[in-house]
Amino acid sequence: MVTEEEVIKALSKVEDPELGRDLVSLGMIQDVKVWCSDKVTFSLVLTTPSCPLKSQLAEACRNAAMSVPGVNEVEVNVTARQASMPQKFTIPGVSNVIAVASGKGGVGKSTVSVNLALALAENARVGLLDADIYGPNIPLMMGVGNETPEVRDEKLIPLESYGVKIMSRAFLTGESDPVIWRGPLVAKMVKGFLAQVEWGELDYLIVDLPPGTGDASLTLAQSIPLNGVVIVTTPQDVSLMDAVKALNMFMKLEVPILGIIENMSYFTCPHCGERTEIFDHGGAEKASESLDVLFLGAIPLDTKIRIGGDCGKPIAVMDSDSPQTEAFRKIAKALVSKICFEALKSPIFQQSRDGGDK
Repeated sequence: MVTEEEVIKALSKVEDPELGRDLVSLGMIQDVKVWCSDKVTFSLVLTTPSCPLKSQLAEACRNAAMSVPGVNEVEVNVTARQASMPQKFTIPGVSNVIAVASGKGGVGKSTVSVNLALALAENARVGLLDADIYGPNIPLMMGVGNETPEVRDEKLIPLESYGVKIMSRAFLTGESDPVIWRGPLVAKMVKGFLAQVEWGELDYLIVDLPPGTGDASLTLAQSIPLNGVVIVTTPQDVSLMDAVKALNMFMKLEVPILGIIENMSYFTCPHCGERTEIFDHGGAEKASESLDVLFLGAIPLDTKIRIGGDCGKPIAVMDSDSPQTEAFRKIAKALVSKICFEALKSPIFQQSRDGGDK
């Protein structure tokens, strides 16, 4: 007769390849049951719904359980557990909130936000909040510039483009209308987007912040439980200096730093293939090493990326098989892995692990 102990022992041989530890000790295997002597059921509890290793881990667990003598059937229930911060209000239905920030303008932060959201949306439910109140560019870049969101039960219903839910100040006041507001009004609008928008069920909400360390960034960090922030910079020293200032601000606010992205990292000539490092290269990676922050990846300076943003068809949509799009996919995968790793350290996941099967 098959026992639960035998199954757990077999499952303890399955390791998370990125964390280098077995799933049982990580608390990711729960509710192991043996039915009718030969059927095994258990839950694989991931730390994020869009874990890039979901299928790989589930198959490895199924094979490990099937290797136990006497087991003829295995059922794996793949679930995910969200880490939260009770002292701040959460957004109903939203599992993970990721801010994208920069120390200065002109580094391509919104371009990164858009294509990162689209890369994540290939395997998850994603929303994109344009929190750049003074200069909202997301609607244009996502091809929804002239539309107006519906109001239902006193809540705004996000527009949708390329499978991503979107909300922006531009939907309410127009893209070209200037916003001449002081800080408190900016903060009020950001809070309204967080509390008065019906986002529905989302695995990830990407928040495109304005550049710098102003009111919108402070309001977001102080209002909701962020999984963390991604800092976007270009390679030159001036940009890196401002990026470090933004990074230090979020650290002081106790917001986890998920990583640094180097945008406009290099240019490859489409005719001869020669690579030119217009803004220098590798500065963000060196900064990440000195600051002990994850380097998520580099994105090239490329005409296709610019054209995609200007015409409302981001590179991830316009040319999904391009090397540029693949760069965004790799960054999205690294980001999800980082979120998984951070969630494993959260009190809620630790409590779940302690209460699970050993």
